[in-house]
Amino acid sequence: MAYSGGQALRRGWTTGSCAAAAAQAAALLLLTGQAPAVIRLETPGGVLFSLPVEGPHLEGGAAVCTVRKDAGDDPDVTNGVRISAAVRRAAGGVTIDGGAGVGRVTKPGLSVPVGEAAINPGPRAQIAAAVARAAREAGYAGGFSVILSAENGAALAEQTYNRHLGVVGGISILGTSGIVEPMSEKALVDTIRLELDSLYAQGQRIAFLCPGNYGADFARDTLGLELGRAVKCSNFIGEALDHAVYRGYPDILLVGHAGKLVKLAAGGMNTHSSVADGRQEIFTAHAALCGAGQDTLAALMEAVSVDACVAALDKAGLREPVLARIGKAMEERLARRLKQRAHGAFIMFTGQYGVLAESPDARRLCGKLREDV
Repeated sequence: MAYSGGQALRRGWTTGSCAAAAAQAAALLLLTGQAPAVIRLETPGGVLFSLPVEGPHLEGGAAVCTVRKDAGDDPDVTNGVRISAAVRRAAGGVTIDGGAGVGRVTKPGLSVPVGEAAINPGPRAQIAAAVARAAREAGYAGGFSVILSAENGAALAEQTYNRHLGVVGGISILGTSGIVEPMSEKALVDTIRLELDSLYAQGQRIAFLCPGNYGADFARDTLGLELGRAVKCSNFIGEALDHAVYRGYPDILLVGHAGKLVKLAAGGMNTHSSVADGRQEIFTAHAALCGAGQDTLAALMEAVSVDACVAALDKAGLREPVLARIGKAMEERLARRLKQRAHGAFIMFTGQYGVLAESPDARRLCGKLREDV
């Protein structure tokens, strides 16, 4: 829980949770003739929200319901956006697509293929589960077609990084946990410090840092680490490192998705995209030093994600040397920040390619964390 001024900051729900709740309400309207006023939605993150349903109506053979995003106390550009779901019967299964205000993917390297609506895998699973609940409640054995739309989505998208990522025409439907955690910088940094202090007081001597949900999931599911020993440091890696040193941790382990962690190679210690990006530039510079040709360098600069960068390196046969150089640069930047006051190690991965780079003794620290449980 994050705090500001002694007050707990309120959590909100993601556009993915809005879409799931709207789809569930619309499916119930389609099947029973009535839409609930509120959908009680349990998010993948385990938080139960009551989401008000707006504007239920029938339109051209579809049932349509709307849910408004409430980002809690997070300063989110999509706060208040109305996400609508139009649901029709289908012979079987669940198809999900985007309508007005939902962007479409135009470049490879994202978690959604080129040409499809920018609705990430997590929200797609949420939506499918939500309409399945409606079907069970109504005793329906068929399938559904779900079309999502976002009011003023195209205009809102201009205030995001979507176009840079290759998503055009609207916003993305996002979320892994279904929860919007408050992102006040001071509140988050204070929380990071408190969590590091608490774990140290309990006897833990490895500061185990995960920038986000992807890193935490990978640490648990692939590395077998206990998340009760982890501190989610969000984009504030430098602040977390500094406080771990101040508190007296002798060892620090960072486990994170390459989309954030690779920025360490250029000294980026606040990894928010509005503060430090340069992922493509990092890959391009190190590829150039490894002898990459002009076509490969151009492809790296045009890549929309780390996965797309790795694909370009594979095509050129340069993945291993480039990632080795990047990993070495990350080690040097980490050591420079810590100034021999603590020992730092990292494991950097993507969902598609697994571990891309890691410190030589990162697995030793993983072993110590597992043994100390």
